[in-house]
Amino acid sequence: MVTMQELTIRRPDDWHLHLRDGSVLAAVLPFTARRFARAIVMPNLAPPVTTTAAALAYRGRIVAALPAGAVFTPLMTLYLTDTTPPEEIDRAVDSGVVLGCKLYPAGATTHSAAGVTDVRRIDAVLARMSERGLALQVHGEVTDPAVDIFDREACFIEQVLGPLVARHPGLRVVFEHVTTRAAVEYVCAARPGIAATVTPQHLLLNRNALFQGGIRPHLYCLPVLKREADREALRAVVAAGNPRFFLGTDSAPHARTQKESACGCAGIFSAHAGIELYAEVFEQLGALARLEDFAAHFGADFYGLPRNSGTLTLERRAWSAPASYPLERAELVPLRAGAALAWAVRA
Repeated sequence: MVTMQELTIRRPDDWHLHLRDGSVLAAVLPFTARRFARAIVMPNLAPPVTTTAAALAYRGRIVAALPAGAVFTPLMTLYLTDTTPPEEIDRAVDSGVVLGCKLYPAGATTHSAAGVTDVRRIDAVLARMSERGLALQVHGEVTDPAVDIFDREACFIEQVLGPLVARHPGLRVVFEHVTTRAAVEYVCAARPGIAATVTPQHLLLNRNALFQGGIRPHLYCLPVLKREADREALRAVVAAGNPRFFLGTDSAPHARTQKESACGCAGIFSAHAGIELYAEVFEQLGALARLEDFAAHFGADFYGLPRNSGTLTLERRAWSAPASYPLERAELVPLRAGAALAWAVRA
């Protein structure tokens, strides 16, 4: 149902989320659990979640941290390394709670030092994933320092992803948090079984936002914000309702001190408005009627999961995100801090 003041959709899912652990997990989980029925939880903890046993233990901590009465299911992932054994894929699938494995090129982003140094090293693992139907979730950037940071996604497609997909024709792949026209064109033209997640920040902002009035560390993420032409390509493909593209916030909490430092961490926290920000985008695009597909249908269909049965209602009601949220003994600065949002989740 769509009206001028209200939008009711099937309860959405977040197909790319960082929850961290411990007290940070407890602080940020309620934001996601209020809005989303399920979320794919990224495994880049310290140390990373490299085994099924570790994923099950992490899942237990997430469930234990849920607010009373919350209805939310964490969907787990494994962190691939150069030495991940194919047998771990069997354990992951047999667990029933691990939906994919994350490929972090070593050094590409937060807590990725233990990632894969050469994707050819894990070809046997990828072959087993293809056999067992486990999805590969890809952080799609090369890490060669000679490659311009704004070109790393396009280079990854040519040098890594394209050949990988060709070598493993049955492997299902999610190109996570795509940011460029090149990525949009690749996913649209790829064989069946290739999909992508899209973040709110890459739909709302281009790289100019990083430097408006000075350096904006809370808008620094990886992959970094790109050119306006890239943002336009992302907005066009989600507005068109292409089922290969679905919601993945990539919400990533870091304390203010970790962001506002000589070497600030990459990551934008958006879980506090994880569906409201997308509603704003789809309204701008004249495509509110397609938000439900993007947020609640396409991702579930790709992962072979049933669509959620509950609903969520958004209402046109202006509210402002606070300047910060408490995080342990520090502060967490959210996306759109202190600024107005047009849509709110009905209590």
